[in-house]
Amino acid sequence: MFASTKLAIKYAIFAIIATAANIGAQDLSIRIYDGAFYILASVIVGTGVGLVIKYILDKRYIFFFHANSIAHDTRTFALYSFMGLATTLLFWGFEFGFQHIFETKEMRYLGGVIGLGIGYLTKYQLDKRFVFGKF
Repeated sequence: MFASTKLAIKYAIFAIIATAANIGAQDLSIRIYDGAFYILASVIVGTGVGLVIKYILDKRYIFFFHANSIAHDTRTFALYSFMGLATTLLFWGFEFGFQHIFETKEMRYLGGVIGLGIGYLTKYQLDKRFVFGKF
């Protein structure tokens, strides 16, 4: 099997793990809090959980990144997060769009999964080039 195929499979598995964590955190958040802006709050919580999990998996097993210090790791995480802004907007667009059109949590989550899938494909290229790439 080609190294690129192995990498793609590994990246896809990590994307599925982060997606499951994101949607799971959203669902848990809604079970705990159902007040004003509960959907927005759940999406923010899920995004944060997914972001941290995906960063840890990507830096270690996809890009084999080793920070020189906590400050270096913090700067790298900040850049990783910044590169995810556009893909996060894409993901949120799908999730909130599905919520608006279908008005069910199941369809909102489906929109989130679709948006995350498209976003992760894009994010890999951004991370490879701008976050973990050799300059």
